[in-house]
Amino acid sequence: MTNWNSTLYDEKHQFVSNYGESLVTLLQPKQNETILDVGCGTGDLTAQIQQSGATVIGVDADRDMITKAQEKYPHLPFHVVPAEQLTYEAQFHAIFSNAAIHWMKDHVTVYKACYQALQPQGRLVAEFGGADNIQGIVDALYQAAEQLQLPLAKDDFPWTFKTTKEVEQDLLAAQFTPIAITHYERPTPLDGADGLRNWLEMFSQSLLKWLTQAEKAQLYTACETILAPTHYVDGVWVADYWRMRIVAIKA
Repeated sequence: MTNWNSTLYDEKHQFVSNYGESLVTLLQPKQNETILDVGCGTGDLTAQIQQSGATVIGVDADRDMITKAQEKYPHLPFHVVPAEQLTYEAQFHAIFSNAAIHWMKDHVTVYKACYQALQPQGRLVAEFGGADNIQGIVDALYQAAEQLQLPLAKDDFPWTFKTTKEVEQDLLAAQFTPIAITHYERPTPLDGADGLRNWLEMFSQSLLKWLTQAEKAQLYTACETILAPTHYVDGVWVADYWRMRIVAIKA
């Protein structure tokens, strides 16, 4: 499991929540609805959903993220619960999830837990990394590690990026009725001259867990060299994001 740095997340990766704002619009939260935010991180979008008048609960597998969310939004309930282990029964009108499901290995189990937690006709609205997401960055990590003869924890590859067809099959396996599945390219600017390095430090630690800090620094520099011609545009690092956006109903 990835150990998260909630401070670095908030300071250098605010784009995760910023891009999620349009997903909140798609969710269309309403007053008096009950909504579960799965993989809520530090709670920014949970708080935004609550402003609609809905009752919202945020859950995340990472304790550091939940602690930060509780500090920022003490009026909201946040709990450390992996999505695969949700035990709610027909409690929510909607489930929301932004930039989280691709961190989870067993998507069918996640969807089944969400299905169980929803009331009849409840909706699942989610976005996460899809097929081809950050492929350039991943390739650069492996290339740099090979050049430097550094070991990567390949068995702990942290992400699961699926095709549209695979996502549809997973939803159907969990008894959901898919309403919309959209796979789209979203090049994502990273913050500052150290944007790529900060991204790697934030998101690739499970892959790099065998490396010392000095070895990680070498790897980051090598990745920057490899990716500069394609991912450094007008003084800004740009991550090659592909996103999967879904709307599904518990019929």
